[in-house]
This record gives sequence, structure tokens and C-alpha cells, in this order.
Amino acid sequence: MQFYLAPMEAITGFVYRNVYHSMFGDMDKYFAPFITPTQKKILRTRERKDVAPENNVGMYMVPQILTNHAEQFIETCEFLSRQGYREINLNLGCPAPTVVTKGRGSGFLGETVKLERFFDEVYRWNAGLPKEECFEISVKTRLGLEDADEFEELLEIYNSYPLKEVIIHPRVRRDFYNGKPDLDAFEKAMENCKHPICYNGDINTKEDYVNLLKRFPDIDKIMIGRGIIANPGLVREILTGQRITKEELKLYHDALYAGYLADLGAEADVLFKMKELWFYLGQNFADSDKRIKKLHKAKKPEEYKALLKEVWPMLEMESL
Repeated sequence: MQFYLAPMEAITGFVYRNVYHSMFGDMDKYFAPFITPTQKKILRTRERKDVAPENNVGMYMVPQILTNHAEQFIETCEFLSRQGYREINLNLGCPAPTVVTKGRGSGFLGETVKLERFFDEVYRWNAGLPKEECFEISVKTRLGLEDADEFEELLEIYNSYPLKEVIIHPRVRRDFYNGKPDLDAFEKAMENCKHPICYNGDINTKEDYVNLLKRFPDIDKIMIGRGIIANPGLVREILTGQRITKEELKLYHDALYAGYLADLGAEADVLFKMKELWFYLGQNFADSDKRIKKLHKAKKPEEYKALLKEVWPMLEMESL
């Protein structure tokens, strides 16, 4: 089995990836949060820093691009080529309204004619490169905008191009992250997709993983996002049965705090990042809603650290 770290905007940047990789190192691929090129600028300063080779040493990292313009995708690939990257992922899954209304992410799934033209242009360009400079291109996709039946047409498009792999989150855009993944639709995709498939969605516990493989024993690639942020020891637990300890979780937290401080400099910015993390970490703490809410309201590092002394004893390891 191969495990991939899902790209999560504002969370799984290079600081997070380095901390996770140094402590656990059990991901076969790390997907960076999406780059959003514009007509004025291909990569912002933060995006350049996130994909810089010196910030991703020792790990297999795949940049992800969010666009519906082939020219912008190609220009971004050309920049990433100069950084040494040869595999790129196209984001066709983001359900955020600000993304979808611009026809990007899962919004692009509703424009199949334009999507096909996009791939035509990208692959003509890619075919014209020297063999050693060609890109392997994968997609991270949902099943459609409104209905899983839309995926039949989308899969015909994907099957028409030499994609490296198709990462499927078996929900439609309107689902966001609500309800259960549509495993019946995923089963149809596995039967009809010509490319390697990676499953993505709601793997939060070892039991989730075991149940998925009971139904789909041929799956050999799984992407995990929210489950890893909440429990960074999840893949190790899946592979060996060894659960993360309270001490490891505290080390993980402290390493992230230090990494963000080194990167951002300002404690206020660090607190903002840690509050995002606690949205997921808080799921592991029994009867701690009030204290977790206080963590989210903390404005000073001293206040935040004082609250942590109250929160850590409430960690219920059985929930991990």
C-alpha cells in the first residue's frame, strides 16, 4: 500500500510536511496545497517558498495547481520544472465557493468541453518537450458538481489522456465534506478507469482503512488528509498497530509551533496557524469543548500556553 498526504490549504505547507516527515516519515508522496496562478503572477512569494527544493528535502513532493487555463498551467509547470519537479497534480476537487464560482477546482468539472480542450493543449505542449523534461500529470477529482452520474462523462475524458493517476474523492461538489463517500460510484470508477486510482476520503481511523480494504481489496494507493492532521500517527497505526503516544503528540505540536515561529516570525501569526491545527486535534480530547474554544480565542502566546497546560491532561488516547 502507498500512502499520500492530501493537500490542505493553509495547513499542509512545508513547515507541516517537514515536521511530519521527520517524526513519522511514512508517506510515499506529499502533495503541496494548490498553487493558484493568475495573469499577473504565476506564483506568489508564499507559494514559491512552499515548493522550494530546499524546503522539501528528503521527501517526494508533488505540487498541485488550481486553474482552468491551460496557459497558466503550462507556465506554472515551466517554473516548477526549473525547480526540478517532474510530477504535477491538477486540482479538480476543491469545493470552496470562491473557487467554484471561477470555474476552478470542482467547478471545472461542470465545463467538460473546456476541460477537454484544457487537456488537449496541455498534452500537446507536454508531448513537445524533450523526453527527460516531460511531466507526469495526475488529477485529484470529485465525482461531479451535483450528481455522481456526471463522473461517467468525466472518466471518458480522463481515459483519453495519459494521466499518471486519478485520485478520487467520492463526493460531488455540493456535498462538500458532509455525509458519507459514495462508494458505489467509486466502485464503478475502479471498474472503468484506465489509469491507476488512489482513494481519498474519510480515512480517520484504522477501522476506516480496514473496512475500505474489505470492500476494495485491490486498492493500493490511499490519500489521507483530515485524519492525519488529527492523528499524525494514523499511518503507523495502520501498518504496525502502534498508536501514537501522548508524548509524541505533544512533541508534534511543539515542533509545529517552533517551525511556524521560525518561518513566520510573529507570534500572532503562529497562534493563527495553531488554531487551525486545533480544529482537528481537538477531536482527540474528551469533554474539552470549553477549553478548546478558549484556545481558539487566545490572543497572546502566554495565554495560549497556559491553556495548553489545562488541555493536555484531558487527552484521551483511546480516541486516537
